[in-house]
Amino acid sequence: MEGSRKLFEDSVAVSVPVAGDAAAIIDELRALEDRKSAIAARQARLTVALDLVRRREQAALGLPADQPGAGVAAEVALARRESPAKGSRLLGLARALVTEMPHTLAALDTGRLNEWRATLLVRETACLNAAYRTAVDEELAADTGTFDGAGDRAIISTAKAAAYRHDPRSVTQRAAHAETERTVSLRPAPDTMCYLTALLPVAAGVAAYAALTRHADTAQATGDPRTRGQLMADALVERITGTPGGITAIEVQLVMTDRTLLTGDNEPARLTGYGTVPAGWARQLVAGKGNNSEFTIWLRRLYTAPATGELVGMDSRARLFPAGLRRFIETRDNTCRTPYCDAPIRHLDHILPWHRGGETTTANGAGLCEACNHTKETPGWTARPVNRTEPGEIFRAGRHTLELTTPTGHTYRSTAAPLPGYCPGTDVAQQPNNPESRRMAKRLRHQQRLRHRHRVPKNGQPDDRLIA
Repeated sequence: MEGSRKLFEDSVAVSVPVAGDAAAIIDELRALEDRKSAIAARQARLTVALDLVRRREQAALGLPADQPGAGVAAEVALARRESPAKGSRLLGLARALVTEMPHTLAALDTGRLNEWRATLLVRETACLNAAYRTAVDEELAADTGTFDGAGDRAIISTAKAAAYRHDPRSVTQRAAHAETERTVSLRPAPDTMCYLTALLPVAAGVAAYAALTRHADTAQATGDPRTRGQLMADALVERITGTPGGITAIEVQLVMTDRTLLTGDNEPARLTGYGTVPAGWARQLVAGKGNNSEFTIWLRRLYTAPATGELVGMDSRARLFPAGLRRFIETRDNTCRTPYCDAPIRHLDHILPWHRGGETTTANGAGLCEACNHTKETPGWTARPVNRTEPGEIFRAGRHTLELTTPTGHTYRSTAAPLPGYCPGTDVAQQPNNPESRRMAKRLRHQQRLRHRHRVPKNGQPDDRLIA
């Protein structure tokens, strides 16, 4: 880490701009932007070099030919503190720039293009084979200043036109293939809202929007007091679900402390599959207030231990995770547990594999997306749960931690997000004879006995009952 910091300080002059010297400030901003582009070009070259090294190593190990470079994108993502999906895009960008688009890479190197605009050129030529892509790169010659002053739309339009001139068939086939990528996604939005997004063929999307618009205009013309946007949103939900009000019955997994539920405490709750929600909103959900009368909501209570914010554990002797334990781990992890990845959980797997003695327990289980679960099985990758009582470790107040090691020996930690009830500042270093560690552990156990005595069932397992 010290070496990386020194390298940065040597390459970027850290200085305070002269007060009131606007010209000097602008000059430095421009210089730093050029340096960022040059660094991005260097990262692209390093990424391709890593890819070549890994391919040689994997070929020597006799890995199947259909899996060249497995795990490289994940290594790049961890090194750049990005998600695995972003790492895959960065790897593809690097390969295109270094092997097929030298003019675009040169423009990035000199600061004529930033990384995003270089990405646009690569993206809009993705349907072309290597020869055509190189021809387009030579025609556009970004390093000569052809895009100086051009915005994103101008770059996209120019690249599309050049790609069509060189290979119209591939561009047409790409447009036809795009329809197979239609999908629907859900992601959180502020204030207990969410974005429901659909990627559709243009004709279908325009027709759907027009139908919702006509419905809203008709309703407003008959005196409906809702806004146009509200009417369109409500109609969308109702038409998709096929029921008045949109929802007839759902099960909601709401994680909250007993203090938030019973004493009006302001500790936020967490809604599985969404994220943090305000305490008052959570209490209204429990009470059934503020919901459409057609809704029937089942609420699954998931208690957390006071002060630590740790869910009560469950274990199993079976190889496969039983339904209750799966639900428990999915609630604890919320999203994929690979560092920097926040994709939805698709696989539940042992951190230390079963065939190597890994047990089916809460400590040895982790929720992962499909790509990350496959990556950790690649040769050279290892994972292990971190025992928070190990000397020198951080006592993270009950928060589950795992360690991922890449083929280069670099290690990355992933600690489960704090659940309701977690007290900031309770993390302390664990040393063999650290009095503060012992005092902290003793105080947490005492708080748990006092504040949780009548809240956790005697068998120590989560309350799995449903309440209205």
